[in-house]
Amino acid sequence: MTASATDTTGIPIRGVQMSSGVRAWFQVHARSLAWLLPVLAIAVAVQAWNMTGTPQRIDDEGTYTAQAWAITNLGELTHYTYWYDHPPLGWIQIAGYTSLTGAFARYPFAVEAGREAMVFFAAASAVLLFVLGRRLGMHRWVSAAAVLVFALSPLALQYHRTVYIDNVATPWLLAAFILVLSRRQQLAGFVGAAACLGIAVLSKETFLLALPFLVWLAVRRADKSTRRYTLSVAGAVLAVIGGGYILLAAVKGELLPSAGKVSLLQGITYQLGSRQASGSVFTGDSLANEAAAQWWALDPVFIVLGSAAAVVGLFLRRVRPIAAMLVFLLLFMFRPNGYLPVPYVIMLVPFAALLVAYTAERSVLALTGVTAARAGSRGRAATQRALGMTWALATAAALVVAVPLWGSQLRGFLITDLDEPMAQAENWIGDNVDRSSRMLVDDAMWVDLVKDGFARDNVVWYYKLDTDGAVERQSPNGWKDSDYVVTTDSMRTGGNSSTDVRQAIQNSTVVASFGTGNQMVDVRRINPQGEAAAKREITQAADQRKTLGTQLAQNPGLEANAGTKSQFRAGQVDSRAMLGLGQVLADSSVQVARFTPMSGEDGQTFRRLVLTAQSPEAAVRVERTFGAMDTAVGPESMERNGDTLTVVFAPTDPTTTAISAS
Repeated sequence: MTASATDTTGIPIRGVQMSSGVRAWFQVHARSLAWLLPVLAIAVAVQAWNMTGTPQRIDDEGTYTAQAWAITNLGELTHYTYWYDHPPLGWIQIAGYTSLTGAFARYPFAVEAGREAMVFFAAASAVLLFVLGRRLGMHRWVSAAAVLVFALSPLALQYHRTVYIDNVATPWLLAAFILVLSRRQQLAGFVGAAACLGIAVLSKETFLLALPFLVWLAVRRADKSTRRYTLSVAGAVLAVIGGGYILLAAVKGELLPSAGKVSLLQGITYQLGSRQASGSVFTGDSLANEAAAQWWALDPVFIVLGSAAAVVGLFLRRVRPIAAMLVFLLLFMFRPNGYLPVPYVIMLVPFAALLVAYTAERSVLALTGVTAARAGSRGRAATQRALGMTWALATAAALVVAVPLWGSQLRGFLITDLDEPMAQAENWIGDNVDRSSRMLVDDAMWVDLVKDGFARDNVVWYYKLDTDGAVERQSPNGWKDSDYVVTTDSMRTGGNSSTDVRQAIQNSTVVASFGTGNQMVDVRRINPQGEAAAKREITQAADQRKTLGTQLAQNPGLEANAGTKSQFRAGQVDSRAMLGLGQVLADSSVQVARFTPMSGEDGQTFRRLVLTAQSPEAAVRVERTFGAMDTAVGPESMERNGDTLTVVFAPTDPTTTAISAS
């Protein structure tokens, strides 16, 4: 190998050396790869399988996806005014992934492309968690177990799949801890750790909470003779990266508040002080309590075991800084007047998984007597064995409880399509809503509707209706300037803080509804004249349909069963369908099938008419009759098959209104 690595001039052949270096690296790390690759494959498979179906898309991930899409498609930092609520590096990285892989072109809904990016970041985090475990002295199988906990916990999977910038920041924070534990080239390791932490913080600002504990590890690891120098250089690197964000605001003239402009200081003030507090975790119906309840419902076993492992880890010197960080982050949640974001738990998950695996390994080592030789005395060795036995039993009990619980939860993640109502609602809008309409929507739909041909200014993220000056100028009459509002669970809960959004929902009529419970998505037509006037119009329209339907039911040319005639008499049939049918019955007899609702339109007037003429030739004449109707009230589509004709009218009836006002 040495001889073949040079040519006749004695100059090393780069290709041969590179090949030798790669081969040597694989030889050194072969055993680690044998443990890592299978668990990594499991992690990626579980993350990716049915990622578009569960959980249902939510507003927050729609926002980060839309911001990433705006970078690559609009050349803008966000799809609305950027107001420094979060540093932009998180969705810039999502934009980089989707741009390099063409992810937006592979999925019918934009958020699904963002979820693919989350698979990538979760895989990167899994690899780095394994490496961090090895840096802390964990055996390979223990590090692999930590990756499995990180990947398979239902709590982790719920949030790893969701497009959160916390997921983007996580691998950078893990890389920072790995680099600060670097055995060689300490200056480069500390500088790299500072750079990684800076990127993590500019991806999600809450990751700055890890800084004191990363410094603690750095101080412990630093060579005393160069400690001051290496820490100073690392600190300078972190300051420069953070200063870049401040410089961005200064260059844009948005560092300090000024009339008609957003500012960095205003964004920081909002996040730290003026933002609505989440309340206490112990107070029922508070935002903090709801967030904690959601975490607990997903995986109580991991929460209890991970919290206990953090406390145990305080007594284990090697992982004490990480355990202290996890304890601090847990206690930080209980502050009474702060804001607790739902994805806050994402930062905790990898370190909790690491400590669960590490403390389990230490208990096994204590039981087998491996650590007893270093105990120093028989009494201390006996104490270690007793504590090891206690923790081993606790871990085993948690495992027994977790296996069936995780199995049930993971099955739901892998086979349930909770996002189907969102997809159905978007498809209904694309098929039935005029492209000139103005809509208030959940941000999870924003990119899809803009790509589908709706004007960007007419697709309004509900949050911006009364918080963004540009949107307010486009809507001088507030909610009354919009035609539709599409309500999701995110809007029904998050929209409560907006008077305009509440008014839009209150003064609107359901025209299509999909799903049930928290997954329900309603498409509602806004009634600018107000709720009371809309109810009067609905009642009058229903009475008119009943009168017209009763007359049709008595027509001798109408061939229909008793159930179908009762639908006419009850005023459940679209007035346009009855007007056209009345013209048909003036010339010939037809058979009308039982009416059924269009998808998502249960409780609405029936706008699909299926009738059978006396012959195919008669069906052609019936088709011409419907085709001759005025375009304002004529059918949206007609399909003839022999003597059977299916006539469908648009959901918006210019002559009447839907029955339901709920």
